[in-house]
Amino acid sequence: MMRRISLLLLTLTFSFTFGALSHAQDSTQGLIEATRRLRTKYLNDRYRPTWHFLGSEGVCFPFDPQGCIYWKGKYHVFYAIQDKGKGAWGHASSIDLVHWVHHPIPLTVNAGDPEEHVFAGGSLISLDGKPTMIYHGVNSGTCIAQSLDDDLIRWQKSSRNPVIQLPKAGEPNYGKYHVWDTCGWVKDGVYYSISGDHPNHAPPTDGDIAYLFRSKDLVKWEYMHPFYKSKREWTPDDEDCSCPDFFKLGDKHVLMFISHTQGTQYYIGRYEDDRFFPESHGKMNWAGGPVFANDSLVDDKGRRIMWAWACESWERDTQLSAGWSGVMTMPRVLSMSKEGTMLINPAEELQQLRMNPVVKDKFTLPAGDAISVNEVEGDSLELEVNVDMASASQFSILVRCSPDGSEETVITYDKNAGVIRIDTTKSSLRDDIFQPFPYPQAAYFPKQVRQSKDVRIQEAPFELKPAEVLTLRVFLDRSILEVFANGRQCVTQRIYPSRKDSKRIKVMSAGGDVTVQSIRAWDMARANAF
Repeated sequence: MMRRISLLLLTLTFSFTFGALSHAQDSTQGLIEATRRLRTKYLNDRYRPTWHFLGSEGVCFPFDPQGCIYWKGKYHVFYAIQDKGKGAWGHASSIDLVHWVHHPIPLTVNAGDPEEHVFAGGSLISLDGKPTMIYHGVNSGTCIAQSLDDDLIRWQKSSRNPVIQLPKAGEPNYGKYHVWDTCGWVKDGVYYSISGDHPNHAPPTDGDIAYLFRSKDLVKWEYMHPFYKSKREWTPDDEDCSCPDFFKLGDKHVLMFISHTQGTQYYIGRYEDDRFFPESHGKMNWAGGPVFANDSLVDDKGRRIMWAWACESWERDTQLSAGWSGVMTMPRVLSMSKEGTMLINPAEELQQLRMNPVVKDKFTLPAGDAISVNEVEGDSLELEVNVDMASASQFSILVRCSPDGSEETVITYDKNAGVIRIDTTKSSLRDDIFQPFPYPQAAYFPKQVRQSKDVRIQEAPFELKPAEVLTLRVFLDRSILEVFANGRQCVTQRIYPSRKDSKRIKVMSAGGDVTVQSIRAWDMARANAF
């Protein structure tokens, strides 16, 4: 009898074990099959970029770069992501700025955390040599986390969070300063942090502003004073300072930030006596453009490298149907000119993606109709065009052109107006494209809550110096277009041609003939796995 019971129990045990294993195998196999389907969907998507940094899967909104840092031979980009309905940070690393490895989510909201969401922040190296994140904890305040390993995979939040508390109505500090998006740095053995301003919080502000704090130990922070004062000649009174990034560049200091209405912009100025004095103002986004939240790092070569979120111009339902969004600009190297102005250039590492080079030698381009560059076509390209403007008033490069001209995106240098222009009026025959101003991220929101206009011509200031040759470097990666002009300006746009054959390239001049000294072009190899 006992033997029969033992055999029965053994049989039941094996049955249960094999059943559990079978269920686990079925579950794993389901994940594998779903992953294959998702990968195939992404690879077949004509708009998903192939070499720009982007979210690994899903709709990433927002997709702000955060806490970018170079550490132990690797570039690390952290970015806003949504984890179980909560704002969190994603993480990817690269040894070459081109090929990225995505890692597990490093910062999210766990049980017992004081913050409701993990929002914008920056990185610094602590006085004892630890990579440290300083970030905004929603409805809590400024929070700190430190890395537990050199791959920056595991992070420990401070038990003292929030180290700078969000003042509540009735508390002594309420109305003195805002606690909002933040960044930090170390100077002379002291930690400093600035907090941008939230347009809906007290105290009311006259335009964008930031507030300065300092600490000796990352735990006890002292409020000092407003960090800078904005001027209405540069920014309207309804702007905010969000996603701040403060750094030294050449002999100057730069405060790069966004306003929710205008997108990425920056001040160049002096940092003296714990205050910042802006001397000039510039933008990286203009009416109708997609460039939003920004962050940067310094690498082992001393280069200041930045990224920014290039918002989708698809409406929300289209993004959800596609199953993805979240693209960053290509890495840009920032430097300071002798005149104290910003220089902006592509990171040279991207040259490793060049394939199938084409060179078109010097020729005269008469004013009039656009002429096809028959040797070059595609949707993932780098173009370098050098032009002597002579007496011409305009020179244009037309990309993603359909054979019948129904679709085209026009890049123009207008000498008389002093602008680089991207005209997307005919970029797509689709009816679900929206290029908003203000609020560059507004395409994601339902139409009834939008407060933006659909602006299809983006213009950025740019002027050639006397006798200077115009050099345009144009980067196409399916739905994102970036144009660099003589290393002094960069304009970005999202484009979504509906036709598969919208891949031709044309050039055109107006107001006179131009001499095209050279056209060089390359196909760009895929860097993203899918």
